[in-house]
Amino acid sequence: MVRMTTTAAAFGAVLAFVAIATAALSEDDSDPAEGVPASPGPYHPYPAGILPEDLDEEIDRVRGEVRTAFGRALKAMKALGPLTRAGNPPVIAGKGYEARRLLGALMNYDETISVAGNQACAFCHMPYAGFGGSIPSVNLTMSAYPGSVHYRSVVRTPMRYSYASRFPVLQFNAAQQDFYGGNFWDGRATGLALQNPNAEQATDPPVSAGEMGFPDTACIVYRLSQAEYRPLFEAVWGDGALDISWPADTETICTTPAGAEAIGDDATPLDLSLQARAKANTAYQHWGQSLSFYQSSARVDAFSSKFDAYLAGDYTLTADEKAGYDLFRGKGNCNSCHLDGNSTLLTAGTEDTGAPGNVAPLFTDFTYVNLGLPLNPRLPLYYETTPDASGYIPNKAGFGFRDLGLASFLRSVNGVNPNADWTGKAPDFDGAMQTVSARNVAMTPPQCPTTEAGRVDKNGNPVPYFQKAFFHNGYIKSLKQLVHFYNTRDLYAYPVTSGNCPEGTTERMDCWPKPEVPNNVDKTIGNLGLTDKEEDQIVAFLETLTDGFTRPYPNRDLYTGQCKTGGSAAIQGNETLIATPDLPPCAPEICKVDPIPKPPLP
Repeated sequence: MVRMTTTAAAFGAVLAFVAIATAALSEDDSDPAEGVPASPGPYHPYPAGILPEDLDEEIDRVRGEVRTAFGRALKAMKALGPLTRAGNPPVIAGKGYEARRLLGALMNYDETISVAGNQACAFCHMPYAGFGGSIPSVNLTMSAYPGSVHYRSVVRTPMRYSYASRFPVLQFNAAQQDFYGGNFWDGRATGLALQNPNAEQATDPPVSAGEMGFPDTACIVYRLSQAEYRPLFEAVWGDGALDISWPADTETICTTPAGAEAIGDDATPLDLSLQARAKANTAYQHWGQSLSFYQSSARVDAFSSKFDAYLAGDYTLTADEKAGYDLFRGKGNCNSCHLDGNSTLLTAGTEDTGAPGNVAPLFTDFTYVNLGLPLNPRLPLYYETTPDASGYIPNKAGFGFRDLGLASFLRSVNGVNPNADWTGKAPDFDGAMQTVSARNVAMTPPQCPTTEAGRVDKNGNPVPYFQKAFFHNGYIKSLKQLVHFYNTRDLYAYPVTSGNCPEGTTERMDCWPKPEVPNNVDKTIGNLGLTDKEEDQIVAFLETLTDGFTRPYPNRDLYTGQCKTGGSAAIQGNETLIATPDLPPCAPEICKVDPIPKPPLP
């Protein structure tokens, strides 16, 4: 184990961020503890208009909702009663499933599992958004969410993790020459260690510098050892599972953000014995497994949508929903990647009369595709080029950054590729992102029943909507735009960047800026020939994939924010477009790593 060493200046940076953790980022505006240097304030390298004006109050709002959900789970834990084991090997009798589900739920809503004790996993993944982004103004603008160290962020939108627990271990299919499975937009949660990509995904954000921000995985175990639900953890995973002798400086290190100069590249700054480190590593794996068990439960993966009722013969699709379904698996070609368990009917006028091949389809094929999305200049990471108070620089490349997705992982630029046989395949997957499940893509809070601006009810009254962000970089702001992009990307292609469409055109309607990564763009979409009405019908079908139709969706009622009305789904979010600056060449630490992209990226 490597002991953390600090210079006096570096230790001063540690104390400065202890101040952030205990003061500036706390629930209130109380002064720092006596003897702790005053906080330098949040990290804010952004030009005006990048962060939404209501960000602070919206952070507080979501934190309140998270605490409500945590309280519900804690109450359920206390009502669980005694747990007993039986059999050989011993198994928790009767209540084993509920115990593990509750443990994962408590972890999901636990704010203390972050460097400043102010951000739970659920902050970026709330039930009312299909376990996706929770703040409408963030979804409308910056798209990527601020981390525990405000306002550090990451470069991508939060993936919805409903149904992600069902993705297989990442593998390369030699016959299809394609990657399948894994988790994260770029697949870096392979499933290698736990044979469960979703469980491994859960182990990444707590030590991500732009997210929950711990410098050491053992810090999560340290916080678990202090949690009110520690007895449940040990009941599930064994007595003494969290009994570790912690060094005297544990609290200082575990309130120091990942990436701080005082820690540098040391991934294990806590000075633990070999035995304690092994126990902490095992407990951290149990953290991921517990979260994944909760996420695979019916409280997250509910299979309770209109479409599920339709497959069971308990719901008749409306005329528009049925037309949209036929287009989804026909002219729209959506079903080629978002598999529905039936046939993909590319011949007009044919009808699939067979029984469903899969009565619980996931609406994904688990592959990775470059859809040709434009670079989104509103992502905060492009501006995070200066050091924060701890000396950490999130993105030295600035606008030289290009998100190569799966290929960045294959080159170990983002994450560590554990299979050298995959590295040479990187040029064929530059820009490729995971095909997420289409399930719950339209889920919103009950009081904001749509994602689409401009809708009216049968009486002509505006229908409130909840603003979401779609795709890995949040560039698309409505399902109408999403379908229109698939339909017309190539028909209205212009060699410009976002915010610079030619006069007389409207971005996201009849002008699509050039792809951020022009290599390997999927050509099976882009000019589908759908009419405006057919686009709307596909949206109507996508809305049938929202859970909560056959029974209530747990915790969907948490939302305490405001809905929006008015506008138009076709140009939703256009008022927040900004001009992309002249882009420098792709940074060599991204685009000059062997094997380099073919052709080389500009």
